[in-house]
Amino acid sequence: MIEPGITLNGRYRLIKTLGEGGMANVYLAHDLILDRDVAVKVLRLDLQNDPDTVRRFQREAMATIQLNHPNIVSIYDVGESHGQQYLVMEYVEGTDLKKYIVEHFPIPYQQVVDMMTQILSAVQLAHDHHLIHRDLKPQNVLVDANGNAMITDFGIAIALADNAMTQTNSMLGSVHYLSPEQARGSMPTRQSDIYALGIILYEMLTGSVPFEGDSAVSIALKHFQTPMPSVRAFDPRIPQALENVVLKATAKNPADRYSSADAMASDLSTALSARRASEPVFKPGPAANLDETKILPKVAPDLLEEPATDQPTEPTPAPNKKKRRRWPWITAIIVALLVLTGLGAAYASGNRDIPVPDITGLTVSQAKGVLQARKLELGQSTEKYSDSVAKNHIISSDPSSNTSVKSGSQVDIVLSRGPRMYTLKDYTGLEYADVKQDLTDRNFTVKRSGKTSTKPAGTILDQDIDAGRAVDPKTTTITFTVSTGPRQFKLRDLSGYNQKSVEGYAEEMGLQLNLRQAFSNSVPKDTVISQDPGSGASMTKGDVLTVVMSKGQDGASSSSSSTSEFDKEVTIPYAAPDASTSGSVGNKVVIYLSDSKHSMSSPYKQMTITSDETVTLHFILNPGQAGSYKILRDGQEIAAEDNVTDD
Repeated sequence: MIEPGITLNGRYRLIKTLGEGGMANVYLAHDLILDRDVAVKVLRLDLQNDPDTVRRFQREAMATIQLNHPNIVSIYDVGESHGQQYLVMEYVEGTDLKKYIVEHFPIPYQQVVDMMTQILSAVQLAHDHHLIHRDLKPQNVLVDANGNAMITDFGIAIALADNAMTQTNSMLGSVHYLSPEQARGSMPTRQSDIYALGIILYEMLTGSVPFEGDSAVSIALKHFQTPMPSVRAFDPRIPQALENVVLKATAKNPADRYSSADAMASDLSTALSARRASEPVFKPGPAANLDETKILPKVAPDLLEEPATDQPTEPTPAPNKKKRRRWPWITAIIVALLVLTGLGAAYASGNRDIPVPDITGLTVSQAKGVLQARKLELGQSTEKYSDSVAKNHIISSDPSSNTSVKSGSQVDIVLSRGPRMYTLKDYTGLEYADVKQDLTDRNFTVKRSGKTSTKPAGTILDQDIDAGRAVDPKTTTITFTVSTGPRQFKLRDLSGYNQKSVEGYAEEMGLQLNLRQAFSNSVPKDTVISQDPGSGASMTKGDVLTVVMSKGQDGASSSSSSTSEFDKEVTIPYAAPDASTSGSVGNKVVIYLSDSKHSMSSPYKQMTITSDETVTLHFILNPGQAGSYKILRDGQEIAAEDNVTDD
């Protein structure tokens, strides 16, 4: 056992022991690179030299990394330090479901349903990835401080499926959740996980497991011989619909169980509904071959022992004479089967070629140990880029796994060089759309942030990853700072401004000012008569602003040759937005005016209205000239007049 205080591979500093199991020990550790607490699971020393265990540990743990679900404990890393295999997991501060049941029983029915729904959702994801847990039990479900359930030990449970059954203490913990088909020696399936989930639900409702016994054998026999006890017999308040979920999930025949974890979750979601209050008791179909007894070769030797446990067992009534005589016969049959199985395996292995083991996903040193254990040799090695296999791990072998070869044969391997890296360029000054298309085609994730600039809109100003850096496109997100063009602003209404104020505003906003003067009978001398563009127009730094300043009244204004100045009031009605403009606020209004100082080619005034509004149009007309105007509301012309005079 590793002592806390050491650092694995210079990164994970072990702080304290969190738990010790039959296959691995778990430590609280600190990731020195990412500065976070993690849980590190280290394979037990006596299993480190078992090639099959090492291979499965590595392969299955790598597969579990692909399971991204809020109710599955995440695996961050898999490694080896001084010959010891370890995996790094998310650290969940809390307790396991076994202890949670003890400390919080009885658990409210709705909370039981909620927690089981989380567990079922996680199991469904694993099944969708063709991964069967095989060791679902409350000890492998963690409960965080908020009461959320998270499944753990996907990698360990499968990687050590063969060896787990030879560890007596682990077997005693797992046999309570063992499906009948597993107890009889059949391969586990998704329905085997469903059975274990049904037992977990039973335990959450009653506080105990359904079957107890003096040994793993006696408990395993009950799984396929003894009917499931009623949870309502323990607590009559439990709805029949909720008990039916337990009964269907734990049906002896896998065909009678739920077809999937999703199906079980769907049934569970309505189990507390009043609509199902009168539901009859679930009755499975006839059991198939429940009396047929098969024993896994690796299970039986330990099952025959009487293991010592820390938990006291309830005294059992003395068996009658008839039952006492059955056990020697069963034991004798089991031993005979084991002997025959062992002799058959030994005979077969000595008279046929050796199957090549599956070494994909292993390092060279690990593969060499696995091959030597099978009396095979490591052959030539070639390298190849791979997006799915970690660098310096094996992609494939030649001959491939399960191919029969002669003892001493060489197995060539293809070793991963990791993903093909791409060296980033300096993209500043280039068009963002073109760069994004190029990098997206190379599997980069590309993002942008905008910034005003004198550069044309769409020009890349900066990048968050330096040029010349080699990165993996599939795992890299690059963000570009992109020009949105010069800063735009709305032109102020300069009516009533004097020349000094106009010049100050133009300088502040960076506008080129074009000053003109004209006589006005209505606008005081040295104040603004008009501006072009009109107020509200969108402007950018460097644009031209033309302002006409008043020279005061013309002494000859009363003559027929003087200009005419007058105001005209126009009311603009407000139109409430319809469904097509949902989310808009107010009406956008643009006014065009034509007189001696303005033309219809540029806006006279721009504004946003939220109710009917009256505006004053100021006309300056030369002798014999007529003015005109038009008003657009949200792009539609709503008013216009051509012959506007001071009559």
